[in-house]
Amino acid sequence: MPLVSRKGILAIAAVIDIAINARSRPVSAKALAARHKLPPRHLEPVLQALVREGILRGVRGPHGGYELAREHRRISADDILRAAGSTEDAGDPPLPNSGLVNDVVRPALAEAERIFSAALSRISIEEMTKRAEAK
Repeated sequence: MPLVSRKGILAIAAVIDIAINARSRPVSAKALAARHKLPPRHLEPVLQALVREGILRGVRGPHGGYELAREHRRISADDILRAAGSTEDAGDPPLPNSGLVNDVVRPALAEAERIFSAALSRISIEEMTKRAEAK
């Protein structure tokens, strides 16, 4: 069972791609999608969520696209996954309001999520960008 969703993985890959390729000008969603062999419509909701969370900045116009909104070292995998996660839960029905869910399941998983989040916070985009550029 994967701990990181498909959208989360795509979001991290998109931010790394933008960190590498947006040095001289913003990266268009179309170019980004082409490099990852995806239709642009799959990336747009994720990219917009990353803009809303202040990870990316959207640049309008004929040479527009996306660029990092903050320094590489100030963006963690946890930041990105939290932003990407906001696009996944929007259409899901709420969890049932039951004693088992509220008193047992949520507290147990909250602790695991806290530990996982702390580990993800130590992974910076700067570090992953350096790895990607070395390959």
